[in-house]
Amino acid sequence: METTGAVTASPAREARITLAADAGAAPLDIRTRVLRWLAGWLVFALGSTWRVRAHGRHELLARRAEDARVVWTFWHGQILMAAWAHRQTARAMISEHRDGGMIADVVARLGIGSIRGSSSRGGARALLEAVRVLRAGEDVAVTPDGPRGPRHSFAPGALIVAYRAQCAIVPIGVHVDRVWRLGSWDQFEIPKPFARVTVYYGAPIPVTGDDVRAVSTRTDEFAATLHATVARAATLAQERR
Repeated sequence: METTGAVTASPAREARITLAADAGAAPLDIRTRVLRWLAGWLVFALGSTWRVRAHGRHELLARRAEDARVVWTFWHGQILMAAWAHRQTARAMISEHRDGGMIADVVARLGIGSIRGSSSRGGARALLEAVRVLRAGEDVAVTPDGPRGPRHSFAPGALIVAYRAQCAIVPIGVHVDRVWRLGSWDQFEIPKPFARVTVYYGAPIPVTGDDVRAVSTRTDEFAATLHATVARAATLAQERR
């Protein structure tokens, strides 16, 4: 399945999502507001040129509203492409730090809402909110190595949320043929104009265990699965040439 067009959200939903992203936060100065607004629209304009092909998500897209929700996981550095390729309503767990606000604005323009909080700030509240969102019928997206790394480490938050909400985890891997990588800790990826973006959705994985502590010990297992998913995306990208 290949998509080259832009992903849009209704104006009402976009406004609601953006306001929700900053709910309770200190007012932003005008310069920061302008920069965040520009970043969102620049990504939107750039993304409209990308040639995206997604694999393995047909059954998930065909789910009925009453079917079980899932927790999407992908590495923090690939959040831009994963959000762009997505085609279902979801809420993303995003840091309360200032850079998290920028990311929240960008994904809001793609129709994805935010749950603000991380392991370093507002973590317990964010985890509880994620469980509530899943039980209410919306998917949740988590970057297990965010918000500050180490890069490609798998923190237990996604496992705890899935376990408490009795949902499966879906690993998502991304490969881009032409990309800019920022000098940040996560080597944040921005596909160049007209880049080929290959996205691979792994099979849903139930999160089982005797209790939360037991579930939290499975981070290495899920990190390996996510690495394998990224490798599969790279293989599929080579096959499409």
